[in-house]
Amino acid sequence: MVARRRKRAARDPEEGFPSPPGYSAIPVKFSEKQQASHYLYVRAHSVREGTKSTWPQKRTLFVLNVPPYCTEESLSRLLSPCGHVQSVELQEKPDLAETPKEPKSKFFHPKPVPGFQVAYVVFQKPGGVSAALTLKGPLLVSTESHPVKSGVHKWISDYADSVPDPEALRTEVDTFMEAYDQKIAEEEAKAKEEEGVPDEEGWVKVTRRGRRPVLPRTEAASLRVLEKERRKRARKELLNFYAWQHRESKMEHLAQLRKKFEEDKQRIELMRAQRKFRPY
Repeated sequence: MVARRRKRAARDPEEGFPSPPGYSAIPVKFSEKQQASHYLYVRAHSVREGTKSTWPQKRTLFVLNVPPYCTEESLSRLLSPCGHVQSVELQEKPDLAETPKEPKSKFFHPKPVPGFQVAYVVFQKPGGVSAALTLKGPLLVSTESHPVKSGVHKWISDYADSVPDPEALRTEVDTFMEAYDQKIAEEEAKAKEEEGVPDEEGWVKVTRRGRRPVLPRTEAASLRVLEKERRKRARKELLNFYAWQHRESKMEHLAQLRKKFEEDKQRIELMRAQRKFRPY
């Protein structure tokens, strides 16, 4: 029985490769020259009952073991035979709870994950998920019509993409600041409306808004604060930490005491010489 299974796995290695419970394995290859296959583990995305998710149910495919050379565009192309792919997002780890997602920026984005990732593939119709679960391979990531850069070529491309266009960067920063200013203005207006208004239980929310606005810190005030911090750090420095420092400090202290003693003796002698009898 065991020998029969080994022969079957040797004849068809794609079917003999085990997959985690609840997942289906899709073999992929980087190119036609690669002999060994890499496996993507896929299943329909689902969450516990009562838990919300940012990904639509019945139309989202959860993918594990996504290799670093597999981009969002290539993953969308590999799964496009199953149906129209609406969106693909790569992440470092699974995202179960509903969290607010900020729009991605072309210039300000987190550092890419160097290792393997997970992916959420959203199809336009639920049938795309069912077709992806029964997809056979191996699928080619890099083809002649859709080559994927690797090695030195990928490094050169990443470096070229890291140099931003000044005009496009300024446009995105201006757009972000306009949206931020509008958000702050709405929050201030809402806080001003709610100031002094009791809630349902009769409590009044106390805010930090004062009568006099805080003036911005000037350059002179900043220099004073820096000087104060410097003095504070100087006081915290360890004194007489070494034995030779302790000996030198004791010798200096004794020298100061001798000098003060001699000065006191001269002052007493001068007072005795100037003493006179003055009855009136």
